[in-house]
Amino acid sequence: MKLMRIGEPGHETPALFDNKGKIRDLSGHVADIAGPAISPEGLARIAALDPESLAELQPTRIGACVAGTGKFICIGLNYSDHAAETGATVPPEPIIFMKATSAIVGPNDDVVIPRGSEKTDWEVELGVVIGKTAKYVSEADAMDYVAGYCLTNDVSERAFQSERSGQWTKGKSCDTFGPIGPWLVTKDEIADPQNLGMWLTVNGEKMQNGSTKTMVYGVRYLVSYLSQFMSLHPGDIISTGTPPGVGLGMKPQRFLKPGEVVESRHRWPRHPAADLRRRHLNDRGLMPAGSHESLTRLGRWNFKAYMSFSRQQNDLRFRLPLGQFSRYSP
Repeated sequence: MKLMRIGEPGHETPALFDNKGKIRDLSGHVADIAGPAISPEGLARIAALDPESLAELQPTRIGACVAGTGKFICIGLNYSDHAAETGATVPPEPIIFMKATSAIVGPNDDVVIPRGSEKTDWEVELGVVIGKTAKYVSEADAMDYVAGYCLTNDVSERAFQSERSGQWTKGKSCDTFGPIGPWLVTKDEIADPQNLGMWLTVNGEKMQNGSTKTMVYGVRYLVSYLSQFMSLHPGDIISTGTPPGVGLGMKPQRFLKPGEVVESRHRWPRHPAADLRRRHLNDRGLMPAGSHESLTRLGRWNFKAYMSFSRQQNDLRFRLPLGQFSRYSP
């Protein structure tokens, strides 16, 4: 399933993006895409619903795909090729830092370049959304605690992060530096989170082009590892690191300017169970046979979400316009 939240900030409606490319209202069944709704039992109840029985929502603003996030945990230098481009060595254990939850925004909301910034950078990442409380879990059981995945952009101000004293957090936590979404993709859709293509463009120029295959520490390991030090709760997000191609690693370095457009994308092989569900839906006449592709235009920024459903791949992308300096009031 693909779960999302539609509406103005603080007033989002929980929704399902169905296999016909329509947005369906879940508010009669769950309070939000958060807490109990993303537990194994909650997701099973949503999956049992007939999408045709749910009211269709008109496209408006897309909010962050999960609510009630208590912790936004990021993993640094978790791609061997990214570590190499920045001149860093691969760490013997995961580098953990926090991004303030106040940075979280929807996927096509403005990213505001903070006052005094000259080195705002991009990082496409795979986000892991926790579905039930995890504490001291084994690597073998780690996936039992995952609700699903989302696309994240760990927007970073490199001077704040590395050129001033202290920890990375202040370069990662500026308001709007945590766009997530457009949807939470439940884990049944993805057979192997370590086999996801991912890339990012700036103004249409491809900057990052990598795969989760080059992660140093994979999803199972990270969930287990983090749970040894802190409890993970439903709605917590683990942003698992970025592949090469960030502005910091370029020669000469390149950083974002007001008005530029950042587009991030993941591609993954579909889970065999999802194909079985697709055939079941076809039998019920709920979606056309063969591959299905839809183009949804949402919001005033002409947000585009291209969905391609087939037995080979599932593909999503979103565009993220950068806000102007003038949006920052003194």
